[in-house]
Amino acid sequence: MSVQFSEDKVDSSEKADLLVDGFLEFLIVEKNSSPRTISNYSYALKEFRNWCDSFNGWDSCNSEDFRTYLFECMKRELARSTIRLHFAAIRSFYRYLTRRKGLKVNPLLDVHLPKAERGLPLILTLKQVEDLLALPFNVKQPRQAPSWASARDAAILEVFYSSGLRLAELAALELNHFDFFNETIRIKGKGSKERVVPLGSHALNALKKYCDLAKVKDGPLFISKSRKRISTRAISDIVKKYTKLAGLPVGVSPHKLRHSFATHLLDNGADLRSVQILLGHESLSTTQIYTHVSADRLKRSYQKAHPRA
Repeated sequence: MSVQFSEDKVDSSEKADLLVDGFLEFLIVEKNSSPRTISNYSYALKEFRNWCDSFNGWDSCNSEDFRTYLFECMKRELARSTIRLHFAAIRSFYRYLTRRKGLKVNPLLDVHLPKAERGLPLILTLKQVEDLLALPFNVKQPRQAPSWASARDAAILEVFYSSGLRLAELAALELNHFDFFNETIRIKGKGSKERVVPLGSHALNALKKYCDLAKVKDGPLFISKSRKRISTRAISDIVKKYTKLAGLPVGVSPHKLRHSFATHLLDNGADLRSVQILLGHESLSTTQIYTHVSADRLKRSYQKAHPRA
C-alpha cells in the first residue's frame, strides 16, 4: 500500500522538504534531540529521498520498496549500525507523519532490520589508564599554550575517567555544576535529563588545581586560551594527543574512557543498575554490554592464571 495522507497528498519536492523541516524542528523543540541526532537524521533522510527520487518518489513507497532500499544499503556493504541508524531516522519520520500529518498507513511496520552487531568495546587496563592520567604534567606544552594547559588537560582526563561522562556532557559543564563539599557533579544528559554522580578525590584535586591556575570563577568549566568554552573537537584532540603519547591503541577516544569507567566499576563489584544510573542510560539493556566485557576479561584472567584452565 502506498503512502496516503488524509489531506493534501505530498506530490512535490517542495512539500516533502517542508515535511522534513517540520520533522527536524519537532525533534529539536519537542524531543530535545541532540545536535548529533539532528545531523544524522537529516543526512539519512536526504539519502533516502535521493534514492526514492531516482525511480518514483518517496511519497509512493510501500513496504516492499523499503525492503528494496534495505537491500540496497546492504549491497553497499554499510555497517549494520549505519543501516539501523538510517532506518531509525526513517521510522521516526514516518511515525511523525502518522501522528502529526495524517498519514493513514505506516509502510515501515512490517520491515525488519538485521540484528545489531554486538562488538565488545575497547577497554583500557587500569595500568594504561594510570599511565594516561599521569601524562599531562610530564609533557612539554606548545609555546602558544596557556600556562594552565597541563592542569586543564589533566582535569579533563581525570573527570572523564572518574565520572564516565559523554564528550558533549563534559564540554557543557559549568563551574556551578560541581558541589565540592559533597564531591558530586550535576550532569545534563540526553533529553535534558539530569543526574548527579560522585567524583573521585583525584578528579576533585585536579579540578581545584586547574581552576586556581586558570582563575576560573564561574561560567564554562573547561576553557580555551581565549577563555571561551572549549569545543568538543578540541577536547577530543586533547584525549587523542595523550593516548598517542602513552602508546595506547589507535582509536582510543573520550568514549573509550567512558567504556573503561563502566567496566572497571563492574570488575570491582558495582551492580549493573548503579552503573546504568552513573552512565545516564535510559535502558538497562544498553548497560548490559559491559557485563559481557567483564565476563570476557574474567575468563581471560582465569585462563591465564589457573594451572588447569
